[in-house]
Amino acid sequence: MTQAPARKVTEVAVGVLIRPDGLVLLADRPPGKPYAGYWEFPGGKIEPGESVAAALHRELHEELGIAIDMSLPWVTFEHDYPHAYVRLHFERVYGWEGVPHPRECQHLGFFRPGRDVPAPLLPAAVPALRWLQLPDVLAIDDGESALGRILAVEQLRGAKTRPPGEWLGAFADSRADIEHAAALSCDFAVIGLEHVTTHSKTDTALDWAAVASLTHAAPLPIFVFGGIDPGDLAIARRHGAHGIAQLLTRA
Repeated sequence: MTQAPARKVTEVAVGVLIRPDGLVLLADRPPGKPYAGYWEFPGGKIEPGESVAAALHRELHEELGIAIDMSLPWVTFEHDYPHAYVRLHFERVYGWEGVPHPRECQHLGFFRPGRDVPAPLLPAAVPALRWLQLPDVLAIDDGESALGRILAVEQLRGAKTRPPGEWLGAFADSRADIEHAAALSCDFAVIGLEHVTTHSKTDTALDWAAVASLTHAAPLPIFVFGGIDPGDLAIARRHGAHGIAQLLTRA
């Protein structure tokens, strides 16, 4: 028997526009498109030879009439719809010029993730809205986070199914660990950044390059842990991390 060919993968850039008050922009799909009336994050197909950031800049201008200042890589995952198999490259956007307004007959709104979001939601928007409830700075202590349990690396590698818990994280030492955490439906992963005491530009660049290699196209949010503080949040985001993790300060 001849094996059926794999479905074509459509690469899609997705923008998560976040206001200073934490609300994020969602739009419903206009009539005539698959899943018409379902709410989603704005974005669109990446053209051949186009970067995710460039595609997002173009799509958000076409859809919303805005010019984004910059976008930060966040998560990348695949979803199999009846009409298309898509690889969704989510990027967060914190600043833009102009007021978002519908240019394709869609409805727009800013909503707080996890609270009063519109329905129905496009299936791929559901996990992203859940992940947006994660904090920027995650407090951890003795294998636990402020949200709940974090699997040690050995526990992660030995797990076959998702352990119970409303929120579940995992420490990861490699790309394979991150992929396994995603396969278990963990909500986030924590990777260690080797702290540099010299603070030389060369050493720092090497450390963050290693972080970027692990976070690149990660299928779930990543926190960076080890020798960093809230002042490093911006650089962690620029290198693809969701946020940073710190040891819980005891009174």
